[in-house]
Amino acid sequence: MKIAFILETALFGLAAASCPFGHGNHKYQKPRPEDSRSPCPGLNVLANHGWLPRSGKNIDLATVRSAVAGAYNYAPTTFDEAFQMALDVNVSTSGNSSTFHLADLRKHNAAEFDGSLSRNDAYFGDNLHFSPAVWGTVAERLNLYDAGDCNRDTYVTVEMAARARAARVQDAMRANPNFTNSKLAMEGSPGTTSLYLTTLWDYEADGAPKAWVRAFFEDERIPYIEGYQRPKTPRNFTDIGNMNARVLAVDAKA
Repeated sequence: MKIAFILETALFGLAAASCPFGHGNHKYQKPRPEDSRSPCPGLNVLANHGWLPRSGKNIDLATVRSAVAGAYNYAPTTFDEAFQMALDVNVSTSGNSSTFHLADLRKHNAAEFDGSLSRNDAYFGDNLHFSPAVWGTVAERLNLYDAGDCNRDTYVTVEMAARARAARVQDAMRANPNFTNSKLAMEGSPGTTSLYLTTLWDYEADGAPKAWVRAFFEDERIPYIEGYQRPKTPRNFTDIGNMNARVLAVDAKA
């Protein structure tokens, strides 16, 4: 089963590198060298599909609202506070105080923090780009490359995601002598797990399909070809908060 998943990933990577695909005006395209991308897979996904500017530059609030509603069916104002927080810590290099480039979000302990699920810590020199080594440890703990024999084995559960996140933070704390236990990190780390779960959640199965999680993190694309459909019911910050409570409940039992 694991070999089949790896082969599937390799074949998809070859196809994705050669041609765009997707839905209408929002086809998936890998970023060009001059495009700006962030440490946040969810924002990169939006840019790779053209919901945000494909350049990843000069992102304003109206564009974020339209993107999260159009791609993920979040209420448009769900991330207004997060957007304003990024501006308040002066990450922007766009020359416009009301916009930022995606790469601006790499500013350490401002918008980005140690213990990312898919990026290395700033201490090691690159907190911006996807790290196969870091993500590999998380993917292994999520058992992403083995769907098992039962339908339930094809989903990431809250418990799996929470434990994988906590283990990743512990790995980072051991490896990074400058690991920062900031308020941003301690609240943001479980929050980012709650966010990706809410975004990819199958409420009937009470889990996030493993294939969707892989596409989201490894290819930074919306998993349309794996069966993702935009939810019919809008979600908002309350839904993310409810998921966060479930993640924290698992942490409390550890």
